[in-house]
Amino acid sequence: MATIAAVLQILAVTLPFFALIAAGYLAARRRVLPLEAIPGLNVFVLYFALPCMLYRFGAGTPLAQLLDGTVGLIWALSALCVIGVVVAFTRRGRIGWNDAAFGALVAAFPNTGFMGVPLLAAVLGPQAAGPVILTILFDMVLTSSVCIALSRLDGSDGGGASRAVRQALRGVVLNPLPWAMLLGALASYLRYRLPAPIERTIGMMADAASPAALFTIGAVLARSALHVRQLQHRAPVGEVLVVVVAKLALHPMLVYALGLAAFALGLPLSPGALVTIVLVAALPSASNVSMLAERFGADNGRIARIILWTTVGAFFTFPLMTAWLH
Repeated sequence: MATIAAVLQILAVTLPFFALIAAGYLAARRRVLPLEAIPGLNVFVLYFALPCMLYRFGAGTPLAQLLDGTVGLIWALSALCVIGVVVAFTRRGRIGWNDAAFGALVAAFPNTGFMGVPLLAAVLGPQAAGPVILTILFDMVLTSSVCIALSRLDGSDGGGASRAVRQALRGVVLNPLPWAMLLGALASYLRYRLPAPIERTIGMMADAASPAALFTIGAVLARSALHVRQLQHRAPVGEVLVVVVAKLALHPMLVYALGLAAFALGLPLSPGALVTIVLVAALPSASNVSMLAERFGADNGRIARIILWTTVGAFFTFPLMTAWLH
């Protein structure tokens, strides 16, 4: 009974987040929100609202939490393990390196920016910000670069993988999110506070990030679902399901197991940080992987279905994982 009560209590916190995703999905699916407006929503969230939120979190978090080496090590090892397992299981038959690599990326890259930051702050409090920001940086630099490099191994050009890594790193440099996190970390280190009017403006924009980002996720999922329906050839259910299970079950359990190993080895790791990164791993797949898959010529329909299924599945698995950890 206590477990059921805990799940219901956590569900009461997480339900509004998934409800906003559902609202965006229905709005785009019913064409109340024109599909042509979705890129504009993405621009607002990516270039304005989320950077303000991440700056505020970074500036309000002690630098030691933002530079937690044990958290970074656990996250990097778990991501590489998930990539290796998913590539090994999926790279057979009709699936080559390109589709296998993007399947691995969608299994190892959670939707931390658009969904995880506000959700975990609501569930765990502001102390979750440090580990969450660290996982975002690792995923944007390490996880994405490794998978994009693997995706180029199908080509005959030996320099394809290195060019892909350079492209991925260039994308990181042009992405405003890591810069917002780094500026926030610098402000935290210097104990610098912005002038009051600017700080209030950033606060207002940051407050808009959560609803706008979640609504945008739903709209993007609806657009992807409509695209998948138009495809003549769809990936078999098994090819989708194995990646969904890897994302929602394998990834968080790997992080948890590596965290226990870190405790056994005496590495500095707080229980709260471990809970945070396990829950980050339990998030659904990042919606921007679909755009990357399309850019690099992978089976975007398969990736879109994985993102949709992990988002629906996380509605049930995330509260269970949270209750179990608590």
